[in-house]
Amino acid sequence: MKIITKTIWILSLISLFTDMASEMLYPIMPIYLKSIGFSVLLIGVLEGIAEATAGISKGYFGKRSDNAGKRVPFVQLGYALSAISKPMMAIYVYPLWIFLARTVDRFGKGIRTGARDALLSDEATPETKGSVFGFHRSMDTLGAVLGPLLALIYLYYYPNDYKTLFFIAFAPGLLAILASFFLKDKHKEITSPKPRVPFFTLFSYWKTSSVKYRKLLIGLIAFTLVNSSDVFLLLKVKEAGLDDTAVVGIYIFYNLVYALFAFPIGILADKIGLKTIFISGILIFSLVYFGMSLATGTIGFLVIFFLYGLYAAATEGISKAWISLISPKEETATAIGSYAGFQSLAALVASSLTGLIWYKYGSNAAFMMTAIVSLLSAFYLLSLENPSKKV
Repeated sequence: MKIITKTIWILSLISLFTDMASEMLYPIMPIYLKSIGFSVLLIGVLEGIAEATAGISKGYFGKRSDNAGKRVPFVQLGYALSAISKPMMAIYVYPLWIFLARTVDRFGKGIRTGARDALLSDEATPETKGSVFGFHRSMDTLGAVLGPLLALIYLYYYPNDYKTLFFIAFAPGLLAILASFFLKDKHKEITSPKPRVPFFTLFSYWKTSSVKYRKLLIGLIAFTLVNSSDVFLLLKVKEAGLDDTAVVGIYIFYNLVYALFAFPIGILADKIGLKTIFISGILIFSLVYFGMSLATGTIGFLVIFFLYGLYAAATEGISKAWISLISPKEETATAIGSYAGFQSLAALVASSLTGLIWYKYGSNAAFMMTAIVSLLSAFYLLSLENPSKKV
């Protein structure tokens, strides 16, 4: 049986182009923000609010997609907004404008996430969900390798010219928009009237979802409450005295590891269990944050970011595969979108809290707190039953 279908390939290429654009900017984002006057605390709040905006909208648009029986229009609009947000960041440097640009980017992610992941889930069987989501994450993250690499080459020839990169990043974003027009919906449009969808769908869906879903979300969100933005890991590397080129290089290395391992780990998860792989990933995450509180040199950071790549490969796609496996097919976009919504709200707390602890007590205290709480969430998830291959 063909596991990777045409639709999966198109969605994966769209994600590759979009991540190329986003990740071209991500490693230089904290450096750029600090250069225009943002403090570490304000960076944390900015990232948290941007993610929360995306999160709240994920549940809403996931439900809208399920109600309409359509996926593609949500995917197209979401990726278009993210592409437009890139040059916006360079037009003005006023804090409110930067907040708006980041919010447009994350709002685009909110519109597309549930519908896109439902499309991926529809293309998979219960026995191949780990492989399908793993392949998508692998292609997505390949963009996260190519993007920073292009940024690194550009900054080598034009040091500190961060603004131009925001305009260059629009090009792969445009390719993603064009590729989205090759997608076709399998779902037929639902013509029967549906009740009005509340914007805070994630809260209403929580009340009607299965016990399995709610138990899983408790563990996932507890973990997310301390899983702050990667910006803080990059700031720690910068704090240790490494230059901009080294910071971007280490970030490329992390994404390369993630891209190389996401698909094979997804295949492994289909064989030995999604739960086993996911918990292993969280244990690696905890080890990474313990290590970040101790690391100082380039070799140490390379080892840590190698492990961080393994953690990402073992969790990001796997969590969505796990949710899609325990959710009714007609609720897939709502279930994944609501999870992503709660996840992003928790990210607001995580990034803001990490920024505050760093500001008050230093980076080591922030990383140790994250390591300890993530371990506790792993023990909770260990108590859950393995997901069934039938819903």
